[in-house]
Amino acid sequence: MIFVLAGTSDARALALEIKKEGFDLLASVVTENAAVELREVGICVQVGRLTDADMVGLIATKGIQAVVDASHPFAEEASKNAIKAAETVKIPYIRYERESQKFQYDKMKVVESYEEAADLASTNKGVVMLTTGSKTLQIFTEKLLGNPDIRLIARMLPRIDNMEKCEQLGLPQKNIIAMQGPFSKEFDKALYKQYGVTLMVTKESGKVGSVDEKVEAAKELGIKVILIGRPKLNYGTVYANFIDVIAELNKKIDNTPIVTTEQSF
Repeated sequence: MIFVLAGTSDARALALEIKKEGFDLLASVVTENAAVELREVGICVQVGRLTDADMVGLIATKGIQAVVDASHPFAEEASKNAIKAAETVKIPYIRYERESQKFQYDKMKVVESYEEAADLASTNKGVVMLTTGSKTLQIFTEKLLGNPDIRLIARMLPRIDNMEKCEQLGLPQKNIIAMQGPFSKEFDKALYKQYGVTLMVTKESGKVGSVDEKVEAAKELGIKVILIGRPKLNYGTVYANFIDVIAELNKKIDNTPIVTTEQSF
């Protein structure tokens, strides 16, 4: 059985391809909503955040033979836990990572952390739109909400827990855009115009995350961009396409079914 960290759309697609290859697998996702699509195609799902100890327990009880980490490029803690768990039980760890994108835009600055992005954003005036999700929202609200020269707009998934977090952090309802992408460049442009955005903050999530659409829309409107670079982790075995991941699994794991025959005497 293969253990797949599969919280994103491309990760779920990879899980399905691994299943088609004939491997049994258990997929791990954080939310129940993410689990629905996997269950619909007959993939077993573990829902909830897992520590490395949790993963070690699953590996032991489920007979896991390899870990495929296809988590979001910014799911740093999940990747660290998966790497540690695989090392602990001495099974293969394979990382699937979306290809990075490079942008040429003189009004874009690349930073290495959310904290650095928040500090830089706080030096600007006008409307700051966050497209970085809810997990790190507090880092930005602490820096920007009290600034009279800044209106903070947060675009995030339309989940109840996200709305509750915004309320707890004091982000006004009128400053929340609760929508699920991906969105086109034209849609992003319309959204920037609607809110009068002067600075957009995003992270380098790859083409699947429509980062290029966000940046190109901002570029065409002359809007400043802060791009948060990916965490730097030593993944070891890393691939950027499904074919290579499956080839590595076939190389590492004996997926040949055991056939028994009965003889009559």
